Amino acid sequence: MASSKELEKNQISPDVSSNDLPDAGAYGISEKGLLRKLDRHLLPGICVLYLLSFLDRSNVANAKLDGLDTSLHMTGNQYLTGLTVFFLGYISLEVFWNLVLKRIGPKLWLPTITAVWGVVATLQGVVIYNGGSSGVAGFFVVRFILGLTEGGLFPGVVFYLSMWYKRAERQYRIALFFSAASMAGAFGGILAYGIGFMKGVAGLPGWRWIFIIEGILTTIVALGGYWYIADWPSKAKFINDDERAFINARLKADSDATEDEAFNWANVASALKDPKVWLYNACYHTLSLPLYTLSLFLPSIIKALGYSAASAQLLTIPPYALATALTIGYAVVSERYQRRAPFIIVSALTAIIGYSILLSNKDPTKRPGVSYVGTFFAAAGIYPAVALALSWPAMNVSGQTKRATANAMQITIGNLGAVIGTQLYRANDGPRYIVGHSVALGYLCLNIVVMCTIWLVLSRENNRRDEAAKRGGIEDGPWKGDEDPRWRFSL
Repeated sequence: MASSKELEKNQISPDVSSNDLPDAGAYGISEKGLLRKLDRHLLPGICVLYLLSFLDRSNVANAKLDGLDTSLHMTGNQYLTGLTVFFLGYISLEVFWNLVLKRIGPKLWLPTITAVWGVVATLQGVVIYNGGSSGVAGFFVVRFILGLTEGGLFPGVVFYLSMWYKRAERQYRIALFFSAASMAGAFGGILAYGIGFMKGVAGLPGWRWIFIIEGILTTIVALGGYWYIADWPSKAKFINDDERAFINARLKADSDATEDEAFNWANVASALKDPKVWLYNACYHTLSLPLYTLSLFLPSIIKALGYSAASAQLLTIPPYALATALTIGYAVVSERYQRRAPFIIVSALTAIIGYSILLSNKDPTKRPGVSYVGTFFAAAGIYPAVALALSWPAMNVSGQTKRATANAMQITIGNLGAVIGTQLYRANDGPRYIVGHSVALGYLCLNIVVMCTIWLVLSRENNRRDEAAKRGGIEDGPWKGDEDPRWRFSL
């Protein structure tokens, strides 16, 4: 029986020896060439969809600078509640959406749900004020439905990638996929700056055009997804029969991705009862609050330093650009060393430095540069940490239904942090935003505690199973998923 380190190095299913790994040459295939082909066909499409998803949920921050709240006669608290109801919709059906994905397939599901939220995102631009609370009510309804529809994408894509790639290959791809979030922040700033000049076109304020143009863009791109989003490996048309056979063989030797697993509520319950799954949830929960408070309030934070609305839109771009580069860089290094926990901890510490800088600047309007530097550290730490944290269930949960449930649970429980975060940055708290920055800082400190706990729990479990293997207490038999003593957890 291989040790846990050997298993992580080879990344094969613990009940399969290295001799059982398929030989690419026997299929007339270059494995590296096949991986490049998979990346070319799978990653660009889903990255574009997620970029649009994050753009459509966070462009409300840009719209606010262009007068959204004034036009709809919203108070500051009502605006924050509008942000909150988005996440209430987002987390409400994520587990169900993944079960739908498993039944109908990604080629139909992912473009469909994207097109639907694209239409809803466009409708944000036509919410009107007819007196009373009409504008606020319309804003609340549209934001809730937008969250409901967007909630089907991210956990679905994480599960989708787990059906194509081996365990050791998933983290890098998930991180690349998530890098679209910070890229969306950069694009959002550029687009909002440019669209802001459309103020008065067709008699509409600039904030309406932000929603309308970006929503229509999402819908058009989504409709194209019926052609560029690939189906499951067994149905995808861009691979030939030899490549399909080799993909199935390598996944069979590595994980459960090729199993013809029927849906069973017991597997859903298994995810709900697994303490390790709840640790993965806690890891993302302690990151989602700083993630979404930064993405939803960064334009307002920068504007409160004394910049004009247009300048604030542009100044959001550099921190997001840095975050994108570091997210990809951390993914490459983390994959090379096959470790996540230490890199998440380092990233969280980087963000802690950022919020410490923001809190320590007692007069941000006189020293705006200091606080602006703090936003760089915050973005540079938060986004890479989230990208790595989101790979835990895809790498460490075995059993298709259990993994699909665990992926959705992580987003659902994690985004409860976002629900809390949307109420923290009140307009009268600027420019220091002590409450918001302090809670984000506290959450990042908790994240380090959670990460150390995960590292300890998984290491002990791997060591326990290694010792049992040395004593000869492990026998071959039916596979029991990640509870099987032959399984080793990735750290």
